[in-house]
Amino acid sequence: MIKSINNRKAYIIGSGIAGLSTAVFLIKDAGFDGKNIFIFDKNKTSGGSLDGHDLAKSGYLVRGYRMFEREVYLCTYDLLSKIPSPNNRSKTLKDDIFDFNKKVKIQAKARLIEKGQIVNAHKLGLNWQDRYKLVKLLLWPENFFASKSINSYFTVDFFKTNFWLEWATTFAFEPWHSLLEMKRYMVRFIHTTSSIDTMEVVVSAPYCEYDFMVRPVIDWLKQNQVNFRQNYNVDDIELDQDHHTKIVTSISFVNNKKSIKVQSGDLVFVTNGSITASSSAGSMTKMPNNNFLNHKSLWQKIAKKSADFGQPNVFFQSINKSSFESFTITFDNELFFELVEKLTGNLAGTGGLITFKGSNWLMSIALPYQPYFINQPKNVFVCWGYGLLPNKIGNYVKKKMSGCTGQEILEELCAHLGFTEYRGSIIAQANCVPVMLPYITSQFMPRHKNDRPLVVPKGSKNLAFIGQYVEIKNEIVFTVESSVRSAKIAVKKLLNLNNKVPLLYQRQYNIRFIVRAIMTILR
Repeated sequence: MIKSINNRKAYIIGSGIAGLSTAVFLIKDAGFDGKNIFIFDKNKTSGGSLDGHDLAKSGYLVRGYRMFEREVYLCTYDLLSKIPSPNNRSKTLKDDIFDFNKKVKIQAKARLIEKGQIVNAHKLGLNWQDRYKLVKLLLWPENFFASKSINSYFTVDFFKTNFWLEWATTFAFEPWHSLLEMKRYMVRFIHTTSSIDTMEVVVSAPYCEYDFMVRPVIDWLKQNQVNFRQNYNVDDIELDQDHHTKIVTSISFVNNKKSIKVQSGDLVFVTNGSITASSSAGSMTKMPNNNFLNHKSLWQKIAKKSADFGQPNVFFQSINKSSFESFTITFDNELFFELVEKLTGNLAGTGGLITFKGSNWLMSIALPYQPYFINQPKNVFVCWGYGLLPNKIGNYVKKKMSGCTGQEILEELCAHLGFTEYRGSIIAQANCVPVMLPYITSQFMPRHKNDRPLVVPKGSKNLAFIGQYVEIKNEIVFTVESSVRSAKIAVKKLLNLNNKVPLLYQRQYNIRFIVRAIMTILR
């Protein structure tokens, strides 16, 4: 007999945004008592990949920079609507993000820059063969593109176009990544295609996502007496299964922490992978560590128990194909920001991404609205950037990005911007922290249909997978939205709730959006 909702327990493995969202939905959608929810994480802090750290003397560090959109991120806004604003308890975080974007609007005037000059990013430069292939990719069914790579489909010239530069750096795609994933992105964002160069549909958070989203969610969960267990590294889960059912019976931990017996009616939610796993930070004078051992994860252990749990090795087999390097620069004065604003015509927070055409590292930067951190001093400015090709030799610093210190990355950046005469002054007042992320785009690797598990696998009675490595029909990965959606689905399905998961926003069969997309492809 299943216990009443008041007595059932929920065990959530991983305290990234997927795990935190699961706890919120358990309370708000399912009526769970917070005291019966337990969140385990092997790290000292919660938030997972949505991090944001004040490194004191070293400035600030964020491993990633997220952009939202009004129509696609519906589950995310559902989550934000459930959390009170720290600034006004009569409002929610959803109110905060939309109020902010009424004030700060993105309209990129310098999406591409080459040798210190703005490039006309509106002209996409596609040939007729690749135009046809893009339209075909948009309109044909998924089964035509399964397991193929992007570079097996398009011509060599495609990867030299402005379209590819803007697309790849907005969404972090590489030529060898999954064509199917690219198709899903095209479908999900078809209504934004015409603004690929201006990024005007982008919605940005008032602060870094950790300060804006993660902190308030954690505070709300703690107020509701949710149990956080940091430094709890889950070693394995045990299952009782046959041909028809799968039931988690226990959870064990590394370092001799007491195992948990999962009772009848209790639920287990597993974050089965992290895009920031094994990341390594450097400094102004030190390169990040690049000696990565073979990836070992809880998912790899669990996957051996059933074919329904996916094939994790498909995603973690090649660091060279799944890595990029990000960097966070903290400036002690506004010189750099003033120079970039003068060059681009965009004030901080209004320019989206700036990508450097011709950059061997395929480097991009973003100047967020300041302050980017809640407690950031007025005379401090924070910039974020990344290189999609960290194993290439730089254009100016003749080293691989992965082998560069923060200062060397900053020197390369100044050269691309044409700030050579100001380089000494900029570097003297800056602290650049590089981070190597070996598995950051691993979820984009070419795959077969069953390589990612369903949120609730076939026959599962109390187990759900959440995060970036689950299969949701027609949904994209590598977004906050996909993590939150997985949590929403997991809670609904395991508890057989009547509430609706927000529908996927899909307009690929709407003639108005098809025409707009095709007209953009033709320009």
